[in-house]
Amino acid sequence: MLILDAHLDLAMNAIEWNRDLTRPIDEIRARERDRTDKPDRGRGTVSFDEMRRGGVGLCVATQIARHVARDNPLEGWHSPEQAWAMTQGQLAWYRAMEDRGELVQIRDREGLNGHVARDLPPKGGSHAPPRENAGASKENSWLPPSGGRAPIGYILSLEGADSLVTLHHLERAYADGLRAVGPAHYGPGVYAQGTNACGGMGTRGHELLREMERLGVILDVTHLCDESFRDALDRFRGAVWASHSNCRALVPHGRQFSDDQLRELVERDAVIGVALDAWMLIPGWVRGETTPEGAGLTLDAVIDHIDHICQIAGNARHCGIGSDLDGAFGREQCPADVTTIADLATIPALLARRGYSDEDVTQIAHGNFVRFLDDAWT
Repeated sequence: MLILDAHLDLAMNAIEWNRDLTRPIDEIRARERDRTDKPDRGRGTVSFDEMRRGGVGLCVATQIARHVARDNPLEGWHSPEQAWAMTQGQLAWYRAMEDRGELVQIRDREGLNGHVARDLPPKGGSHAPPRENAGASKENSWLPPSGGRAPIGYILSLEGADSLVTLHHLERAYADGLRAVGPAHYGPGVYAQGTNACGGMGTRGHELLREMERLGVILDVTHLCDESFRDALDRFRGAVWASHSNCRALVPHGRQFSDDQLRELVERDAVIGVALDAWMLIPGWVRGETTPEGAGLTLDAVIDHIDHICQIAGNARHCGIGSDLDGAFGREQCPADVTTIADLATIPALLARRGYSDEDVTQIAHGNFVRFLDDAWT
């Protein structure tokens, strides 16, 4: 089953975490096993080999660089220009991975449909073999039907718009292939208010939305606080998705969507990608204390959130996968049955076990986001 993962911080891991994603996952873990600068050291789950082995042939990959004002205690860059420079370094890494043949950028319908046609197996076939061990040999890696180790497709997204120094920078980024923007990340932002902040988008945010609409950039409402969410949907008439968000009814927190917000997103024909960050999957998670094994957290909790969205929608057309794996957390903070990103390949079987039809499973695995992009890029 082809998997489309709607949220992976690939360049952040490569540039800030200094992870060479072209190497086997065991090697990546071993090189940082004794480091303590980040809580997920030695516990990463993402490499290109593991993506291929799990059938993750297409993803939404981010640029991310937060600007923080003097009174903002969060980590981030001290000027928008510094944040912009970081995103350009991340873009340079994506280009380098294209040169190596590891990635190919998807910018339009033609590229999308050609890539999906390449990655889909023959009728009745499957190209996601069962996982045996981390760091499996290249001979055991997933191979697309076309043969060889074809590049993984990526759609470029900006998580938090702080790095856009001016609206002209958005136009420049669009020319470089940027196709989706989340106006805020954590805390107060330049253009909108994010997770754990409050308030609407303001004049600069409204200007950003108008320019995004003009260019045809997708609005990612993930991380918007409730007021900015409301402001954005009232003003933006373009395509809307939520790349990596879960359900507030299951885990109460402003980072999640309420049922009313989910209904509104369904009305806008949005697709919501469910994330694998443990604290978003089950209530009561304490960072650094709770463990996946101790909490009994498995991928069944991911299915719970997918099912909740589908029940709200009345169908399976508005949900997908936006794992956020290695988004500043690793195995210490994801389901216990996820050893690497290759284990996303088990989600279709879990959905089938819950009674989802083959067609619905295919839509959730990749079809909903593909249909969304096909419509948005018409």
